[in-house]
Amino acid sequence: MLTPNDKFIQKIKREYPSILITMKSRILYALIFVMAFPIFKLQALIRCEQWNVFETSFISDREYSNPFLDAEVDVLFSSGKQQWVVPAFWAGGKKWMVRFAPPVQGEYKYRVVCTDKLNAGLNGREKSMRVVGYKGDNPLLKHGFIQVAEDKKHFEHADGTPFFWLADTWWKNLCKRITWEGFQELTADRKMKGFNAVQIVCGPYPDEKMMEPDWENEGGKPYENIDFSRVNPRYFEFADRRIKHLVDAGIVPVIVGGWGRPQGGGKSTLEQVGLEGFKRHWRNLIARYGAYPTVWIVGGEAKDQYGPWSSLAMYLKQTDPYHHILTYHAPAHPRQAIKDNSMFDFDMVGIGHDGLKTAMQSLELMKSCQSQAQLKPVLCGEACYEGHMQTNFQDMQRYLFWSFMLSGAAGHTYGAAGIWQGSIEGNPGIKPVYDWTTWKEGMNYPGAIQLGIGKKFLENYDWSKLEQHPEWVEQDCFAAGIRGMLRIIYQPKRKIYDWKGTIVKHLEPGISYSAFYFDPATGRKFDQGIIQAVNGEFQSKGLPSPQDWILVLERADAKR
Repeated sequence: MLTPNDKFIQKIKREYPSILITMKSRILYALIFVMAFPIFKLQALIRCEQWNVFETSFISDREYSNPFLDAEVDVLFSSGKQQWVVPAFWAGGKKWMVRFAPPVQGEYKYRVVCTDKLNAGLNGREKSMRVVGYKGDNPLLKHGFIQVAEDKKHFEHADGTPFFWLADTWWKNLCKRITWEGFQELTADRKMKGFNAVQIVCGPYPDEKMMEPDWENEGGKPYENIDFSRVNPRYFEFADRRIKHLVDAGIVPVIVGGWGRPQGGGKSTLEQVGLEGFKRHWRNLIARYGAYPTVWIVGGEAKDQYGPWSSLAMYLKQTDPYHHILTYHAPAHPRQAIKDNSMFDFDMVGIGHDGLKTAMQSLELMKSCQSQAQLKPVLCGEACYEGHMQTNFQDMQRYLFWSFMLSGAAGHTYGAAGIWQGSIEGNPGIKPVYDWTTWKEGMNYPGAIQLGIGKKFLENYDWSKLEQHPEWVEQDCFAAGIRGMLRIIYQPKRKIYDWKGTIVKHLEPGISYSAFYFDPATGRKFDQGIIQAVNGEFQSKGLPSPQDWILVLERADAKR
């Protein structure tokens, strides 16, 4: 039998045949082997990157009739005095898997534990790993998970980098109507247009009865029964691929655990599944997607009348080891639809699609949230989808975005007909049919491009420090800025043939501003020269054309 030393020498002879193996060289090779062995051993230590997903599996020593229900498995990770209790998920057969995104660099220990203490395979010895800095260019991994900023008005990454929320609405896009190839195409399109978040349902869909076939993806339905006591791992394998693809594209998956309002039988999804069933569901989602830079929405159109959503949200908050920011999609006032708001990190408004009426109502709800004693970031999570029932086209999308952003919103969520329900030719993905727009048609609506233009424009400035100043403009306009330095004013479109210029009030004496109009539809700029206030007020000579415009005043002597 060959010794390890002989095997090592044979390898050298194969790879370097010109070397003559002599007795002296044998001794040299033996020394090389002995010296190299500690290096080989060191390389065997598990290494992973900060914020990136470390994934490993454990094999059960026992068989269970229903593993999803019969055994609860966690993996305990620790680094110094910090510890994370990370739920593992049943992956089929005797396999459990864990995904962990280490928030800090350094040395870690981890071990698996199970509620069944007699199962040696799921109660293991402690292992070690080393976490180093992330080397890639994905902003979600480079800067870390999304959190609420210190000012409680906007979002930022873990390292303090501001996060400008621009989300698209893909409620039903984990289903198989939109193919894997289609999902990749839509992801690439949204990334190109500047979107960095996607709101997507992983659970009961809106406007569908429980357990309908349309809920299926390539692996079938997520659960085998209505109380979510028997999971289908194959469904989640295909869902995993899509969620990971979003993250790989630098897009935050904003995961909705299920729709909230009554659907079929007059009962809400939470009432039909039961609180314990929905807890199992959320533990499964946390185990699978908590290691990604996700944001949680506990329920869509959820409120107290539809079941104990606040209890479910509290369970989610306690179970998630990363404490991802959490909200709910409110069909009314976000501080009132679910009265116990203690576990929610930001407010999300989502009340309908009735054009300018919905826009004004959403704005009033946002302002009401901003006036609450407990300050939280607020944004509109659903309003006036573009093309929805052949309404709300790109001019409405611009109005929503600019009026909300200049009124202190932490970001904005867009939606388009065809996309949110995963509509394809011959199957609109919803009953009754709102419209027959397919997701590919909705993908090309111009409003999405124009919102991306708006986001890119605002990112030229220190947008997270903008303060709203309605007193700077007339009642139908919106203004925000940094006093004495910058003013950004949105003037919505008025009547046709109306070229009346923008009036700016309360300008500081002695400060000159460089002014230009920015076209929110195309990104073109129209220079207005250097202006100074006369008696604290300025009115431009006229608009470049009768449409909505952004007037920008930059302090003339400031260096950008």
